[in-house]
Amino acid sequence: MMGAMALIECVPNISEGRRTEVVEACAEAIRRTSGVKLLDYSSDASHNRSVLTMAGDGPALEQAVLALYDAAIPQIDLRAHTGEHPRLGAVDVVPFVPIEGVTMEACVALARRVAEAVAARFQVPIFLYEEAASTPARRNLEDIRRGEFEGLAAKMARDEWRPDFGPAQPHPSAGASVMGARVPLIAYNINLATDRLDVAKKIAAAIRLSSGGFRFVKAMGVRVEDRNLVQVSMNLTNYPKTPIFRVFEVVRREAARYGVAVLESEIVGLVPSAALIDAAQYYLQLERFGEDQLLENKLRKAME
Repeated sequence: MMGAMALIECVPNISEGRRTEVVEACAEAIRRTSGVKLLDYSSDASHNRSVLTMAGDGPALEQAVLALYDAAIPQIDLRAHTGEHPRLGAVDVVPFVPIEGVTMEACVALARRVAEAVAARFQVPIFLYEEAASTPARRNLEDIRRGEFEGLAAKMARDEWRPDFGPAQPHPSAGASVMGARVPLIAYNINLATDRLDVAKKIAAAIRLSSGGFRFVKAMGVRVEDRNLVQVSMNLTNYPKTPIFRVFEVVRREAARYGVAVLESEIVGLVPSAALIDAAQYYLQLERFGEDQLLENKLRKAME
C-alpha cells in the first residue's frame, strides 16, 4: 500500500529538445501541480528530446502527468519531428520509480491507473512496460519502440501489438506512449573525439546486453550534429551490479582500438549519490569511504 509518506519518482521523456518555450511550458505544467516537486529537467538538441524528473505521491503524480500531456500534445507533432533518439510518442515514456515508503507493486498499479486516464482523456494508445508489462514481449522499452513513430500504425495493426489502453491506432500527431514501473536507472552518455558513427555503434554493440555486453546496459551510437562528434548513449539499469566506472573504462578501451579518445561524459537528469561514491572509490582508490563521510549528509542529519 502507498502510505502517507510514500515518495515516488516519475521521469517522463518528451520528444522535444530544441524549442525552449515548449519544454518550459511542459515544466511549468508540472510545477503548477500541487503535491509534486519538479526536481530537474534537461534537453538535448541532437536527440531532440527532454527528460523531466519529478517526485510526489501517487495521486499528485497522476495529476502532474495529465497536466504534462495537456501541455505537450498540442505542441509536439511527430509528423514533423526529427532527432537521433528513437521515439514513438510526443510524450514518449513515463516510468514510475519507488523511492521511499512505497512498493513496486503500488507503482505498477499507479502506472496502470495513469495509463488508463491518459488514454481516455487524450486518445493516445498506451503500452505498459518493465514491471507493469502485460506480456514478456513488452517488458523491454526498445522492443515496444522498435519501428518508431513512422512504423507504429503498421505495428499496431498486428494483434500482438494492440495497446494495453486506448485506441487501436496511433494518435495522428502524438503517436503512442509507454508507461510502467521500474527501478532507478542512470542515463549516461559518453562523447567520443571523432565524427565516425561506425565507431560509436560498434562500441554500443560491444557493451549492451542485447548484443552480448553487460547485463544491465542499454546502449546505442548516435551522432551529435551540432558538435560534429559521436556519442555512446546509455541507460544503466542496475548501477550497483554494473557501475558507471566499469562501463566508462570499457568504452574507453574499446574506443582506443579504433584510435579514438573519450572527450567527455555526461549524466542526464539525476543520479543516486551511491553511484558517484562507487566511482570515487574506484578512481581515487579510497578505502572504507561511504555516504556518512559526505559533509552535506552529515549536516542534513544533524539538522533533522
